[in-house]
Amino acid sequence: MNIRTLVINGLLAALYIAVSALIVPFGFTSVQFRISEVFNHLIVFDKKYFFGIVLGVFLYNLLFSPLGWYDLVFGVAHSAISLAIIILLARYIKNIWILLYANTIVFTFNMFIIAFELNLAIGLPFAVTWFTTAIGEFAVLAIGIPIIYALNKRLQFDKLI
Repeated sequence: MNIRTLVINGLLAALYIAVSALIVPFGFTSVQFRISEVFNHLIVFDKKYFFGIVLGVFLYNLLFSPLGWYDLVFGVAHSAISLAIIILLARYIKNIWILLYANTIVFTFNMFIIAFELNLAIGLPFAVTWFTTAIGEFAVLAIGIPIIYALNKRLQFDKLI
């Protein structure tokens, strides 16, 4: 990994933490609304963003999560698995819009991992928790699609890293 990629991923992780910290009470409940999840869309533009996103999730959960190791394992797994699926899909799908929508669907569906975590850690009902966490994830990522797309026109995420 070159210095530029390392620095940009470090900045992305820091940005993920800073944006997440703005909404700390809503980042760990059964109704999650992590605005920083919009950064997951960066994977559509370059797979090298994987490390910055996963590191941001890990550090944010390490620093702020009341669920301790549960969030370190399940939260990071959710992000890593979802990002890996999109990296795989990007090999076959070249249309940015389709990948952005696929990213939203994959992350939303995979919220069952977080629902399972919350069921194990604090006994929340799995099905209801999957639904409520998925709604929050879907809202953030769906709203984020046009924002990230517009930012990409200006910043060219594929050339930034």
